[in-house]
Amino acid sequence: MYNLGDQFKLDHSKAISDPKNIIQGSKYRITILTERLIRFEYSETGTFLDKPTELVWFRNTPPVSFKVNQTSRTLEIVTKYVRISYIKNKPFIGSKISPSSNLKVELLNTNRIWYYKHPEVRNFGGPGITLQNNKGDMQFSKSLYSLDGFASIDDSNHKVIDENGCVVPRETNETDVYLFAYLRDFAGCLKDYYAITGYPAFIPRYALGNWWTRNNPYFQEQVTNLVDQFIKNEIPLSVLILDKDWHIRPSINNKLLRTGFSFNNYYFKDPKQFINYIKEKNIKLGLSVDPKEGFFSSDPVFEETKKYLAVDSNGNIPFNILDPKFVDVYLKFYLHPLEQVGVDFFWIDYDDPKNLDNLFLLQHYQFLDMMRNKNKRSLLLSRNSLIAPHRYPVMYSGKIIVSWNTLKQIPLYNCSAANSGISFCSHDIGGYHLGTEDNELYTRFVQLGVFSPIMKFGCDEGKYYKREPWRWSVKTYEIVKDYLQLRQSLIPYLYTEAYKFSKYGVPLIQPLYYRYPKYYDDVLFRNEYYFGSQLFVAPILTKKDYVMNRVIHKFFIPDGVWYDFIGGKKFIGNKRYVSFYKDQDYPVFAQAGSIIPLDQNYLTNGNVVDKMEIWVFPGKSNSYNMYEDDGLTQEYKKGNYLITNITYQFKKDDYQVIIRPIAGKTGIVPDNRDYKIKFRNTTRINVVKVYIDQDMIDAKSYQDDNDYVVEVSKVPTTKQLTIICRGENIDIEAVQLISEDFEGIISDLQIETALKEKIDSILFGDLPVAKKRIEIRKLANKGLERKFVDLFLKLLEYLEQV
Repeated sequence: MYNLGDQFKLDHSKAISDPKNIIQGSKYRITILTERLIRFEYSETGTFLDKPTELVWFRNTPPVSFKVNQTSRTLEIVTKYVRISYIKNKPFIGSKISPSSNLKVELLNTNRIWYYKHPEVRNFGGPGITLQNNKGDMQFSKSLYSLDGFASIDDSNHKVIDENGCVVPRETNETDVYLFAYLRDFAGCLKDYYAITGYPAFIPRYALGNWWTRNNPYFQEQVTNLVDQFIKNEIPLSVLILDKDWHIRPSINNKLLRTGFSFNNYYFKDPKQFINYIKEKNIKLGLSVDPKEGFFSSDPVFEETKKYLAVDSNGNIPFNILDPKFVDVYLKFYLHPLEQVGVDFFWIDYDDPKNLDNLFLLQHYQFLDMMRNKNKRSLLLSRNSLIAPHRYPVMYSGKIIVSWNTLKQIPLYNCSAANSGISFCSHDIGGYHLGTEDNELYTRFVQLGVFSPIMKFGCDEGKYYKREPWRWSVKTYEIVKDYLQLRQSLIPYLYTEAYKFSKYGVPLIQPLYYRYPKYYDDVLFRNEYYFGSQLFVAPILTKKDYVMNRVIHKFFIPDGVWYDFIGGKKFIGNKRYVSFYKDQDYPVFAQAGSIIPLDQNYLTNGNVVDKMEIWVFPGKSNSYNMYEDDGLTQEYKKGNYLITNITYQFKKDDYQVIIRPIAGKTGIVPDNRDYKIKFRNTTRINVVKVYIDQDMIDAKSYQDDNDYVVEVSKVPTTKQLTIICRGENIDIEAVQLISEDFEGIISDLQIETALKEKIDSILFGDLPVAKKRIEIRKLANKGLERKFVDLFLKLLEYLEQV
């Protein structure tokens, strides 16, 4: 057996189930892993697998309470969730015609039955391999989320991980199926799924910032100039990825290959100097790699490689990821030297849908290999291998087309990813290639990207693909700049939510249809989603009406009271709305009582925050635990992190915010921190008291439009900060009104002012809607252009619905 290294070894004892959870016969083994997760195995030879597979690493779950009734022929097992009926030692045969044959699982207190090879047609689906060049409907893979309340995973054909961490063929020939029978408890299903496959990876903090990549053969000075432009324009940049031309590319028959692992000195005269420059700007560097074409003499280490791996008839070394020696050479000779000069992570640009297992093996080996360095947290960018992608973030959707149709697919893709326990999906913001470059489409791509798990620009080579914000119109540039700054500011919130995903298995994105299943088939609302624990997004996916210069956007707000995240308008939940959004507006909402920590130093790319802004929304008491660590290493596993509790105590005309450390270690964040607490939709504050522990201190406070702000400087992060605000009628009742939208539309239109007054009196007058339509049409005789007549007739339809 080949020893790859300790970082690849799994604890095989954790792949063995507790005997108390096992019911076994001569040809079958049924393991009750949890009350809602069952493993079914059938083998003609009676041999079963107790080693980790590519998918399942852990089976050592605690003892489960269940009842067994059996005869010499039949077996019945009952847990809290299911009743299992099985004819002993028979294959798990099932069909639509005879679903009860041999193996049947009834979900208790329902009429639902699962059997082996069940079609599971009510499964909502997870992300497919890619969205690349997709012009039609999105293709789904099977997921864990189903309206039936059950889902199965077939592990029969996955390879095994041996004691040395090598992935090897499976020796046993058995049926090996896992059934998740969770009814409505999908959170419990995910918990069970992570328990056997491994919890999601905790991504480094920088991955939540803004990414840049482009399929350009960049010269070194072009890249540094690009970084300088980001800095000059005050647009945050966290991650830079170089596409395939960063390295020397060998050729066959005058065709350039994609393989290669050595900087091309034609483009990068001094790679070390370049990397040092990137590091000085606190930007992380990723490189595109694709070893599937093998190793060539164009790489200086090729001669050394030949001592360990055989060449083919052409004198090259073919790709063979199933050979542990190939894996070892690939990592040590080709990737480690790049890491040693400062490369932070790799984009595995392996694109071969017919050989997904090769992609998985690359993900698996490269991700675990990076864990050998405790001062570095692993990160990868790669396509979906369909095997536990949550362990190897980030998942790339492929080279998508520049189009509105692509934009519509992205939130659906992200929501479907949650169905499979995945959060960190990456899409090329603006689209990768083809299509038509358009200001509005680009803006909506960016806004959606800001409120997505990963915010990555990417596009093909070509000078007319515009992804740099400063290359667009002044209006587009200003809007995009504001949103990219907001994205960087949101990192304290996003990082906390990413921590909860890795620690507790709570996905960063949760679709609206988890709580409102009826909206899954509604094209207007199926793309809406919760973004972390505090925010909700109803993405804009359609073009605007160019007469009114706004998008007519229909959306649903969940139960409760919600506020527009930016503007602060109040929305009463469990209702449908129509709003009219300008280019600079985006429908993101914070629930009453929401607490959103923000970084005021959004241009520094720092891993610690010494100037924090906290937005607090009125209407409900709440508590939020903000997580912080060094953002880069694995030291958090040793307890080197800090959790700061932010409590908001809401009473009418009496607000109180308390900030205090509650877990972890000091020294993780600066000794002192400046706080800017922004009470949203708040006014008429006449009493402000601020305490550090028990000592009252001076603080700056002021009204900022519809928000009230309290600023406190140099607060010791080891002590408690208390802010008390009192007044009368301090909660602004700024309910969203469609009439205000209409007034704004009328105000912006190029219509004579006298006609505007007449239009206003008609729209908001007491006439029945039918007569209002007649009066609007009459205005054509007074000079109102036909396009405006049609516009106001359309608006009357929405006014009638209110």
